[in-house]
Amino acid sequence: MSSPLRILIAGGTGVIGRELVPRLVALGHEVHGIARGDASCRSLDAMGAHAHAADVFDPDALARAFDAARPEVVMHQLTALPARIDPNELERDIGPTNRLRTEGTRNLIAACARTGTRRFITQSIAFWAAPGEGLASEDDPLYLDAPAGGFRAMIDAAATMERLVAAGPATPPGAPAPDDWIGTSLRYGQFYGPGTIFDDGGSFIAGLARRRIPVVGNGAGVFSLIHVADAALATIAALDRPTRGAFHIVDDTPVAAAELIPELARLIGAKPPRRVPAWLARPLAGAYGIHMMTRMRGASNARAKAALGWRPLLPDWRHGMHRHRTSSPG
Repeated sequence: MSSPLRILIAGGTGVIGRELVPRLVALGHEVHGIARGDASCRSLDAMGAHAHAADVFDPDALARAFDAARPEVVMHQLTALPARIDPNELERDIGPTNRLRTEGTRNLIAACARTGTRRFITQSIAFWAAPGEGLASEDDPLYLDAPAGGFRAMIDAAATMERLVAAGPATPPGAPAPDDWIGTSLRYGQFYGPGTIFDDGGSFIAGLARRRIPVVGNGAGVFSLIHVADAALATIAALDRPTRGAFHIVDDTPVAAAELIPELARLIGAKPPRRVPAWLARPLAGAYGIHMMTRMRGASNARAKAALGWRPLLPDWRHGMHRHRTSSPG
């Protein structure tokens, strides 16, 4: 483990933040968190962090939080995702998160310049590689020519965030990042575990129970999953091994939708899912849903293992879903 650090986390009360903050505190780090509401501040306090009332879109409040925390590392875990995403309403449902990943990231990095913070770790996405053969590596291009609209906008936002994090504060466009700036983008796979769509009561499990999630088309879209506790442990590994670049944080067992969906239905005791042709599902699933079910590319975790010295405690989602759908592996 690295020496204790002063860490400022944005998004410390989210799905991964609730796994991450207590672990950071237990390791002896001085953890500060920014939160907009009193309830979130109380949650941070309860986890052992120092809470600061600040909105990432309020530069003055953000400056006060940074002045108080004087962080050596900033962790950006902010999202604003609804409990259920409508694939035909992506601009409505994903738009606030897109703004957090673009404007919010710019504001956090600008605040880093104020306090001389030189390390930045952000939450990114492992499943937006352009369609292709085999598992995607971090060198493969993102799907930047996805169908226009909300689908492309969320990929553009993630790509913009990663560019900002790589470049660092006050860097002219196209110029290299400062030598002492370490920007790390952790591309998490689809989360499962407490508070996720795959948890009891989560939107995916609820849809399966009602037989509303079919296998679409050939079901060849590949899911790369990760338990939220394993994602938190990978984030701590990135803290202990400062490394620039993007890393896929996924388990060892990518799985096609045609296998995943029936297995999850069996696991919760639901009826087998229906199979629906892609053309018939398109009006409800949209381009985004059809892509995920038929063309989404899985991700390789080889680079994260080599560079961060990280291994998932739950390397196979089957074991993880069966034994830890509502608990933490460690």
